[in-house]
This record gives sequence, structure tokens and C-alpha cells, in this order.
Amino acid sequence: MVRVLVVHDATLLRTALVQLLRSADGFEVSSMSSRGEGSDGNDLPPDVCMVDGDCLEGPGEVDRASFWDRCPRLVVLGVSERPGVLRRAWDAGALGFVDKNASAQRLIAALHTVAKGERFLDERLTLALLAASQMPLTARELSVISLAAKGAPIAEIALSLHLSRGTVRNYMASAIRKVGARNRVDAIRIVQSAGWM
Repeated sequence: MVRVLVVHDATLLRTALVQLLRSADGFEVSSMSSRGEGSDGNDLPPDVCMVDGDCLEGPGEVDRASFWDRCPRLVVLGVSERPGVLRRAWDAGALGFVDKNASAQRLIAALHTVAKGERFLDERLTLALLAASQMPLTARELSVISLAAKGAPIAEIALSLHLSRGTVRNYMASAIRKVGARNRVDAIRIVQSAGWM
């Protein structure tokens, strides 16, 4: 029997995934949101944690997530359009990656594979994961874009990162150029849609 913890922030989808896995042979299933809400109270440590990639928000979020301590064997449900999410999960040590458009049998196979400690990579996500390794921004450029996305003006970003305003402008201009954006707002959109922040 493989104990699976389903992590999804949408209650309806989380419930559907739980029912799907409970209808398959060989799974004992519990669930919660990424914030620990909606937990069904099962305190047994899971063998595998299955998490929706959209629950993995910013850099480092995978490492600090409440479910990660409970279960180091992670299966991520993702899409190829968000390579940054896949990359953060890979860097944090996730073993399994399943396309959200895959069949139920594919998900079940991934969970069994990862429960044995083996890696499972859905072929539809392979190219996206490889593309994610080519994230064009430096850590500092990403920090500047992330703060700008939260509405911080140049002066506030400079103060927060202990940089001069001119240096922040340079990082912003560099980030805009590297992602092929027209302006600051377009750069934020591109970086967010790729899942890099």
C-alpha cells in the first residue's frame, strides 16, 4: 500500500484527485492545501507527496513548503508552458513530473515509480524542463523584477536590495532586454508566465 499526500489549493480538484487515487488499487490517500488548510488529519507520513505545480509559487517555496518535510518523494503536476515551476521543483529534489493533461494511468504509474525511489519524467515535460535550465536572468535581476511585480518603485527596490537607484535601473534594463520585453510591465508578464518567479 502506497501512502499518498495530495496537495492542491483548489478544493474541488483536490477532492477529485483523492477520489481518483482511492478508486485505484494500492493507495492510501490523504490531502491538504499548500498552506496546510483542509488537511484530513491523517498523521501517518506519506510515501509520496503529489503537488500541483501552481502551488509552488516563488523561488525557495518548494523547500519551505509544509508538505516537503513530511515527504521528500515529490511528484509535481505541471504544464510545459511554465518551465520555471518545473525547474524549481527539480532543483528542490522532486522525483516525478506528470503533465496535467496526462491520463489517470500515467499519474498512477508515476506515483508507484516514485514510491520506489525512482525518477519519473513525463515525456511532454522533458523539453520544458530542459528549456527551464536556460532561464536568462541572474538572481539579482530576478529579485529586481520580483519586487517590481509587487509594485515597488525603483527607490524602494534600491533600498530593499541595498543598491543604488542607477544599479536597479541597470538590472531592470538588462532583464527587459534578456527576456525580449518591450518594457517593465511586459518583462514582469513574461517572467511570471514562464513561472520563473
